[in-house]
Amino acid sequence: MKIKMLNKLILASAVVITISSCAKKLDLFPVNDLTPDKVYATPEGYKSVLAKIYGTLNSTGNTGAAGNPDIAGGLDEGQQTSFIRNLFNAQELPTDEAVVFWNDQTIKDFHALKWTSADPFIKGMYARPIYNITLINEYIRESTAEKLAERGITGAAATDIRNSNAEARFLRAFNYWVMLDLFGKSTFITEADKIGAFTPREISRPELYKYIVDELKAIESSLAPAKTVEYGRADQAAAWALLARIYLNAKVYTGTEQYTEALTNAKKVIDAGYSLHPKYPELFLADNDKCKDEFIFTINCDGLKSTSYGNTTLFVHCAVGDDNQYYGVNGGWFGYRSTKGLADKFFDLSGQTDQRALFTTPVYKPTPDQIELKNLDDFKGNGLPVAKYRNVRSDGKPVSDINLDLSDVDFPVFRLAEMYLIYAEATARGGAGDINLATTYINNLRKRAYGNDNGNIVAATITPQFVLDERARELYWEGHRRTDLIRFGQLTTGEYLWPWKGGVASGTAVDDKYNLFPVPAANRTANPNLTQNIGY
Repeated sequence: MKIKMLNKLILASAVVITISSCAKKLDLFPVNDLTPDKVYATPEGYKSVLAKIYGTLNSTGNTGAAGNPDIAGGLDEGQQTSFIRNLFNAQELPTDEAVVFWNDQTIKDFHALKWTSADPFIKGMYARPIYNITLINEYIRESTAEKLAERGITGAAATDIRNSNAEARFLRAFNYWVMLDLFGKSTFITEADKIGAFTPREISRPELYKYIVDELKAIESSLAPAKTVEYGRADQAAAWALLARIYLNAKVYTGTEQYTEALTNAKKVIDAGYSLHPKYPELFLADNDKCKDEFIFTINCDGLKSTSYGNTTLFVHCAVGDDNQYYGVNGGWFGYRSTKGLADKFFDLSGQTDQRALFTTPVYKPTPDQIELKNLDDFKGNGLPVAKYRNVRSDGKPVSDINLDLSDVDFPVFRLAEMYLIYAEATARGGAGDINLATTYINNLRKRAYGNDNGNIVAATITPQFVLDERARELYWEGHRRTDLIRFGQLTTGEYLWPWKGGVASGTAVDDKYNLFPVPAANRTANPNLTQNIGY
């Protein structure tokens, strides 16, 4: 089934959820008078719904950047209901990798680690995965062999739809992983829950962990083999990658280490035919779809067809000051920077030694591609501008949005580099891996970064802390850092400090309750089955 992974080709009729009483109280979902029998009457109807399911990761509604939001309830569509923006705020702002200079509502509380259950950004962050899951459940219910037979859909079309059922289950597991990681529990609904007036139950962290792992194992054989599907769609390697990530954090999630399982699944991905793209900066440019040999699963973004202020458009604009031409956009939002904590992970901030050091304050000389770097050490205390995501193409061709407002940069959810790092860390932590192979994987990353063997390390160098620092150098601003610091016991404790951690200039320890986000107060009011995390 070939689907269009772009928002403006997604039919508004794809939203076919009938709302439960709980959701009505929160006004989180749009009301729709279309019935499943109308929407799913043809194979084209199924394609539009599947496209909408994927589209919930890159867009916020059915009419583009704003105007017809998926999630209402008094939330700002661009700021508070988008998947990528919510994930970035949750995973990067509480850490050394990002600090926000805006005063929008409570957003500064994220870097200070002092949020509350009334925070509107947290409300949106909770609502988005649950909305996505509800839509996915409907698709799973309607794509069974029985439903297809009832509708007279047969042959290749029926086979494609049945196969896409496994993709939908992967996306549901992925959204539930977000809830597992951020909140440690979740409102729980599956396709077995008949739509109607009911109050969803809550699922605990250990139970949700088991559910996700079991789902990913169950669908493995039904997903397409690695690297055989359209770019941006889920296959077996995406399931292995998610399992590797979950197993790496199993001790946090369940209290039991699963490092051998983590490296085993990472190795499955590594052996599936992926390769590192030779130029690190090109992974985050407007034509990064050319990097598909390294990308395992992406959220595709397009400046014309998946228009949103909450996808990678945020990453490009929010880092920009007066140097907007360098970033390929029409203006800067002067909002997000990294801290000295991230800067100190790099020996040389200019990017000349390690090309992953994409920090810059360019001063233009007669053309935008001729830049002079200021002394970046001057910016350490006040936050370094990050130039990792740029809405320019490696081939110099124009981007989709000629107004240079919205981004073409695809968001890499899983890429080969992360699998190398998971294998190395899990081995260093005692998993049944090969330390020499782990060393080779790390050196693969460092050879690309340095352009030679100057950055190579030996096996004895690979400790868990070294890998954590290498993850910072390789994966910053990709939505990993909060989870990583929690796994190492460094997010809330005084073991590792960075500027303005805990709201103090030099950094300070905070209450361990901030290892999880609170369940939004509005959700608990609407659903008495939901409980609050300890300390909130």
